[in-house]
Amino acid sequence: MSFLDRYLGGGAFRTTLDKYLTGWSFRTTHPSFEVGEEISVFVTGYENGTAVVRVGDTVIRVPDAPDGLLDRRVRVRVTDFAENDHVGEAEYLETVGESAF
Repeated sequence: MSFLDRYLGGGAFRTTLDKYLTGWSFRTTHPSFEVGEEISVFVTGYENGTAVVRVGDTVIRVPDAPDGLLDRRVRVRVTDFAENDHVGEAEYLETVGESAF
């Protein structure tokens, strides 16, 4: 039994609400990535000379990224990902955008 069935009952209100909420989902602050997956992300900082990208609270390090990419969008390929810790590593593919600001 769905949330709407339990708490709102049936009727026209439920039907209208179902139509409005169709396709909605909540995003997580800890997204997971598969090895080999290519993603487009912003470089949010550097740690000990290594570029770092963040997607929510997930942190991915990009050791082969060139310097000077802070706040720029890059495309990377995930090479390692620890789903329990929400940390990973990726290889730099290309710069695809300018500053986010």
